[in-house]
Amino acid sequence: MMTETGLQSRFILLLCLISIAACNMFAFTEEPSERAGKGDGYCSRILRAQSNRKEGNSEFRLRVEGDPESYQPGSTYRVTLIASNPSYFRGFTLIALKEGAEGDREEDYIGNFQIIDEEETQFMTNCPPAVTESTPRRRTSIQVFWTAPHSGSGCVSIKASIVQKRIINFQDEGSLTKRMCEKESLYGDTTDKPLLSCCACGTAKYRVTFYGNWSEKSHPKDYPRRANHWSAIIGASHSEKYVLWEYGGFASDGIKQIAELGSPVKMEEEIRQKGDDVLTVIKMKAQWPAWQPLNVRAPPSAEFSVDQSRHLMSFLTMLGPSPDWNVGLSAEDLCTKECGWVQRVVQDLIPWDAGTDSGVTYESPNKPIVTQDKIRPLTSLDHPQSPFYDPEGGAITPVARVIVERIARKGEQCNIVPDNVDDIVADIAQEEKEEDDTPETCIYSNWSPWSACSSATCEKGKRMRQRMLKAQLDLSVPCPHTQDFEPCMGPGCSDEDASTCMLSEWISWSPCSLTCGMGTRSRERYVKQFPDDGSVCTQPTEDTENCVVNEECSPSSCLVTEWGEWDVCSATCGLGMKRRERMVKMPPADGSICGAEVLEVEKCMMPECHTIPCMLTPWSDWSDCSVTCGKGSRTRQRMLKSSVELGECTEDLEQVEKCMLPECPIDCVMSDWTEWSECNKSCGKGHTIRTRMVKLEPQFGGDPCAETIQRKKCKIRKCNRGQANSDEKKRRKEQREKRRSKQGRAEVTSEHPGCKMRPWSSWTECTKLCGGGIQERLMTVKQRFKTAQLSSCKDRKEIRACNVHPC
Repeated sequence: MMTETGLQSRFILLLCLISIAACNMFAFTEEPSERAGKGDGYCSRILRAQSNRKEGNSEFRLRVEGDPESYQPGSTYRVTLIASNPSYFRGFTLIALKEGAEGDREEDYIGNFQIIDEEETQFMTNCPPAVTESTPRRRTSIQVFWTAPHSGSGCVSIKASIVQKRIINFQDEGSLTKRMCEKESLYGDTTDKPLLSCCACGTAKYRVTFYGNWSEKSHPKDYPRRANHWSAIIGASHSEKYVLWEYGGFASDGIKQIAELGSPVKMEEEIRQKGDDVLTVIKMKAQWPAWQPLNVRAPPSAEFSVDQSRHLMSFLTMLGPSPDWNVGLSAEDLCTKECGWVQRVVQDLIPWDAGTDSGVTYESPNKPIVTQDKIRPLTSLDHPQSPFYDPEGGAITPVARVIVERIARKGEQCNIVPDNVDDIVADIAQEEKEEDDTPETCIYSNWSPWSACSSATCEKGKRMRQRMLKAQLDLSVPCPHTQDFEPCMGPGCSDEDASTCMLSEWISWSPCSLTCGMGTRSRERYVKQFPDDGSVCTQPTEDTENCVVNEECSPSSCLVTEWGEWDVCSATCGLGMKRRERMVKMPPADGSICGAEVLEVEKCMMPECHTIPCMLTPWSDWSDCSVTCGKGSRTRQRMLKSSVELGECTEDLEQVEKCMLPECPIDCVMSDWTEWSECNKSCGKGHTIRTRMVKLEPQFGGDPCAETIQRKKCKIRKCNRGQANSDEKKRRKEQREKRRSKQGRAEVTSEHPGCKMRPWSSWTECTKLCGGGIQERLMTVKQRFKTAQLSSCKDRKEIRACNVHPC
């Protein structure tokens, strides 16, 4: 007999099935009082619903975008709850628990859910970490975002409960539970991000290298063939007090300028205004086009330093063209828990949305957002027109990779604190120069004298010396650089001179004041240290110059950007060429073609060339495929740039690779014509026919089949009226008997002895519209004679390929 408590539990459960919101007013009480008291304090309704679960159900599925086995701390994932057709659900609950946790304490819940559609989902009133439906109704799917917890949180289980008709499904294992564990670090255990305090001593110097992998091959959908590029990279090494950018935050004016225009000017100003919270400003050139092989262009890189208080590194760059899409690192911690410095960090990067523009494609028109959105990662389910859209919700293929490598350390003892950043870099550079690691197989000229300092004031500058590589005796051993730099200052300047006015470097030029015609642009710098004697700095802190953006200002002129920086010289020695580019921002208002130059090329002179073995030109473009269809080959070449005096050059000067074009068309093949038949009449006018068969159907767009029957007139002799009728009847009778005899012989002597077969059926529909499908037809037994054997008299089936053209 059911107790009063059990009846009450059944009543509340049925009420929940009618309206999920009503469940928030009650708690299931079918568990012992001890557990009830424990659960009443936190999310009791969800915990008690677990006792009504249906195991092994496959109608419903909980999916995390990309189906990852592990999570990246702090990363955001799209979570989808799906009902397979024709199933549906009226209510649901989503929770994320630490592995092994009971869920009756607040600390058992891990990560954070974010609502995507407030009409579909909401946070539960009696259990804030849980997500439930806004209104109970029939639905087949819902979506929310889930942000993974900080590092060191261990494994997590995201669980869903489903209310469908009068059944509650809640699975601890199976399709309604997704288990993920924290992704392990590939290069040592770094501290939590961000780390509130760093225990590493001294300073470390790093090199960051950016590899753009965004190409038509890796991201073919809607790839912009013209004007694809990465904007200039801007970033900094900084303290935890300064946030350059982060998911869930809002874009600053500097981030907006990068995200929409690709200009780092405002961002650099914001960074330099942070004073002691920033140690090094990180800057790299823009890349036009976005992707080139490494043997054509070296990836951009920059060096920066970190110390105990400024141990985080952030940077960003725009994916162009795009509405406001970027990639980068945010607060990457280079300090380890073991009080050391991370040796190497490798990160694959996917694009993120700055939240300032509502466009959904690479080249969407400018659509500013009235109320700015938060910075978020792009996903494969954002919009069907997105170039990253995937109806299955798979992970976005990374568009770039960044590698951060430690190249030097200084001041391992904790009581050594360098005076300023420039001294750190100078000391590291000096330590690197103390050891001469030049291989014996590299023969150089002597170093040239040091050049004059690039700074004529007390601002930090550089000076340079050069040497020439005369010969490389072993091609497998790389030869070090031929240029050497060291820090310097103008005459009479010294860090120890307290009366010196210390100035920063110039901040990048501002955009031109006019978009058409001649305008002005400016740059500025700030005073890092005033003289101790109270005197005023006399060096200028502002600089202005004229600039011309568009020479003509008329309806037929077009609006272009300022020129990008010059590429490196195409030659490593002697005379070469260099180029720079700019973009068309707005075509002419009258609809005419833009006449402005977007590419400039000029000569550049490098140091005099010496005889260097195996100096090669870049590879030429691949030739056209050797065939117009099917399998072929293509080639490319390169040439020696200088004569070889020391030994033979073993490098390949030509490469050959296979190429595949669409399948070659196959024409229809037909048999020869049969002999003309006898005239169908014995006298008077009649006709005779001949036939042929199709031996091979046309494929891949080949020539179609021609006619299979031909007819022509025949006239034997004039017919007498009476004789004609008699002769005609006689002739018809003979033809009928002849056909019956021939048919009987064919049935007996065919490849189906003892059988009478029905004609071939029509070909079935192709199983695929493209990419290669199949068709089939049948010939069935109509009559089996007594003399027939079972093995020889049976149905036949034929199969052929169809729709073989690629999708």
